[in-house]
Amino acid sequence: MESHTEDQAENGQDANGPSPKKPKSWPVPITDAEIRSEFSHHDLAVARINNGSFGSCPSYVSAAQMQWQLQFLRQPDHFYFNVLQPSLLRSRLLIKDLINADDVDEVSLVDNATTAAAIVLQQVSWAFFQGSFSKGDAVVMLHYAYGSVKKSIHAYVSRAGGHVIEVPLPFPVASDDEIISEFRKALALGKSNGRRVRLAVIDHITSMPSVVIPVKELTRICREEGVDQVFIDAAHAIGNIEIDVKDIGADFYTSNLHKWLFCPPAVAFLHTRKCAASADLHHPVVSDRYGRGLPLESGWIGTRDYSAQLVVPSAMEFVNRFDGGIVGIRKRNHEKVVEMGRMLAEAWGTCLGSPPEMCCSMIMVGMPGCLRVSSSEDALKLRAHLRDKFHVEVPIYYNPPKNFEGQIKDFSSMVTGYFRISHQVYNVLEDYHMLRDAINKLVQDGFTCRMLCS
Repeated sequence: MESHTEDQAENGQDANGPSPKKPKSWPVPITDAEIRSEFSHHDLAVARINNGSFGSCPSYVSAAQMQWQLQFLRQPDHFYFNVLQPSLLRSRLLIKDLINADDVDEVSLVDNATTAAAIVLQQVSWAFFQGSFSKGDAVVMLHYAYGSVKKSIHAYVSRAGGHVIEVPLPFPVASDDEIISEFRKALALGKSNGRRVRLAVIDHITSMPSVVIPVKELTRICREEGVDQVFIDAAHAIGNIEIDVKDIGADFYTSNLHKWLFCPPAVAFLHTRKCAASADLHHPVVSDRYGRGLPLESGWIGTRDYSAQLVVPSAMEFVNRFDGGIVGIRKRNHEKVVEMGRMLAEAWGTCLGSPPEMCCSMIMVGMPGCLRVSSSEDALKLRAHLRDKFHVEVPIYYNPPKNFEGQIKDFSSMVTGYFRISHQVYNVLEDYHMLRDAINKLVQDGFTCRMLCS
């Protein structure tokens, strides 16, 4: 991998490179009124408790993005030849420090975690086609891996001759030990019949249902069991939980900056641990920077809007307006989402999907069984019903009932649907009361999902 210093020299920059801008210091912490102003573009009629899906960009960062876009429009040649690469480097330097990476050359900026997965899986696919991996060698992934990543694994790995094994994680889940036990079983299955496990794809925070996975422990197990590479899909992680890539020890780690770090869509980082395999990583979009290292390849994929990748310094300035910065935001979001989850579970007589220590700024809350969520289609219909009729935006997860061998006769009392509620700095108590009251009304009215038209 080539050093970023060569790229700067190419663009007429000091070979020592720009240092990351010291985040602007604010005299006093941000006020509630200022938070409301920063997110005044939200639809105030909607209880938006789904930050996990798309995140939200405050006005401070949006304004910075617009300035980058105008700078390009003002003089595109100057922007591309003199401004873009040093500015991308500043963003990468800030991310390097946030995730405790050894070197900025381990950090690449890409559009999203799905793109990062394609970069890693493309390399795995080539290894099968070139004979480095044998047909039938395994890739292990969690059953709750994100849908597009699961499809990417099948598209890249299965077509190349790899064998895909899913780890059937339990839910609801009570402890890390349950996850570790199932993971060990999957690795044993992957190594059966003389196969080798070439790659483990592990979520740091599963999307649906949302659970924080013990990635450091699973990575350690992979090393002990001879797994070639470990890829952590941490789409929800940065800004949500602490990240220390050196401590985790995976080969590849990716996270979206637009979900929980207040950047506009779409921007993510891919961290690649320095090793022989990382030299053969390439961006799927090939440009004239092909072969010069993934950070440089990713920093130029043709004429496009790079502004989302350039506002990381502004996003850090925004989070530093809060008491404790990003650490304080993470702590308060976690405490609040647990409080709101418990409030809702108590109001409905249900339970949480996992203990608080296995949650982040998202938590799973059981829905009253009498609503009769009996399929993923029911979950989508009910979500749309809450959006259209009650102005509440929240994802719903369908959890099929297990085989109880006829012991339970009334399945309407079972919790088969879970809300994934988020808490971000813009959320207020009334948002969760709107959800609570909407469900209470549906229960009072004798509503079931069967009443929703197809």
